Amino acid sequence: MNTQQKTLWGGRFSASLTSETVAFTHSIEVDTRLIRYDIWGSQVHAIMLARQGIISDTDLKEILQWLCKAEDDFQKGNFTLDPNKEDVHLNVESYIIENAGIEFGGKLHTARSRNDQVLVDAHLYIRDEILNIQRGVASLCDSFLNIAKAHVDTVMPGYTHTQHAQPISLGFWATAYISMFLRDQKRLQAAYELTNTNPLGACALAGTSFPIDRNLTTELLGFDEVQEHALDVISSRDFIAETLFALSLVMANLSRISEELIYWTTYEFGIAELDDAYSSGSSIMPQKKNADIAELTRGRTGRVYGALMDMLTNLKGLPLGYNRDFQEDKPPLWETFDIVKGCLDILPNLLRTTEFKTKRMAELVNANFATATELANYLVKEHQISFRECHEIVGWIVGELVRQEKTFLDLELTQELLKKKDIEIQIEQLKQILDAELALENNLSLGGTSPTEVNRMIERIEEQLNENAKHIYDCQTQIEEAHKETQRIVDEVLGKE
Repeated sequence: MNTQQKTLWGGRFSASLTSETVAFTHSIEVDTRLIRYDIWGSQVHAIMLARQGIISDTDLKEILQWLCKAEDDFQKGNFTLDPNKEDVHLNVESYIIENAGIEFGGKLHTARSRNDQVLVDAHLYIRDEILNIQRGVASLCDSFLNIAKAHVDTVMPGYTHTQHAQPISLGFWATAYISMFLRDQKRLQAAYELTNTNPLGACALAGTSFPIDRNLTTELLGFDEVQEHALDVISSRDFIAETLFALSLVMANLSRISEELIYWTTYEFGIAELDDAYSSGSSIMPQKKNADIAELTRGRTGRVYGALMDMLTNLKGLPLGYNRDFQEDKPPLWETFDIVKGCLDILPNLLRTTEFKTKRMAELVNANFATATELANYLVKEHQISFRECHEIVGWIVGELVRQEKTFLDLELTQELLKKKDIEIQIEQLKQILDAELALENNLSLGGTSPTEVNRMIERIEEQLNENAKHIYDCQTQIEEAHKETQRIVDEVLGKE
């Protein structure tokens, strides 16, 4: 079955597209997010064409008038994309042609291809979404910062191999996540910088013989610089892959938080309790309180990883130039943005409302030899024994205590075992060595667990968070100022000033 829809590229063809072909090739659902960006890009392109004398001022006025009307209709919900027109670009251009006439609207696509047009729209949309993600990461960091400040010396067990390792503080744990997310911010910023370049003017792949001004469009679209090489522009989607990689690592870290909250809130651990507003129950077991948000975050991480692999697989076999495969670059990225934003919207409040069971943390840290390394270190410093010998001695003592179902809390027995190794330590001294809170204070090395170091890191973190916030604000301001300047020119052309 053939459709009767006339396309804007149909001159070469003698038959209309079948309805199956239209359905298979259109990208309307994905492109709906790009409407306002496509209009902005078209406004800037038209302004540039007129400035360069490629179209007349009369042409420009007609084109801008109907682009403004399209934007107004879109904001009112009256501009929807027709699948028979394939994509957002042909929908917007058709709107102009149908209303202004082809003698005016037909000039909008001069010195432009859908190849560079779709890239402009994608760059504009993706940079906005990266900034939104960065704001979400910043909010999550603030939640961790509140935990850190309140629990600089709240002792808890640190884990390696999910086994008790050494005493740490809850504040130390919280600042570790902030440190990770600050690196995520750097990766997101790198992705933003790759994205915030101007592809407009690359045209189909070879540039154009028209005297275009790519620097003007760069300025009016708020890009940092021109993305120069026309063939590379059209052929590359590394800015999308880079964005997906950065988002994948964000989700990896969100999943790790989720994993810890899931087992911390079990009865066996009992060191955290989620607020009822961020938990769910069971349809059959009345006692249940489930960490569903954390579980869903952990589960959705795989979808984000899948999007990255989708993109990399798409790219690996493509020759230079535009290939329709590129139409498949946006759906996984759009879904990824939605997933990551959804997680970042809810996790900060989940953390803010979580109750940490500090007594249970202290109980656990003293129950399973977490200060064994402190005892070994003491023997090295005070008894001039090599660390490997001290490690062997303390390991033997722990083994003996375990066999007798005792812990370091049995100070007299611990003292007796030390004597068997010809080591004399008074009970009061031994008590201090094995005290978990003192162990925190003693780890004064740079980046260690001591409250002094944690407080220093908190100060440094706050500085970095403020720097990040300023950078996000500056990027947003650059975008907004560019859009305002575009609208000023549009208003001037249409006589609205």
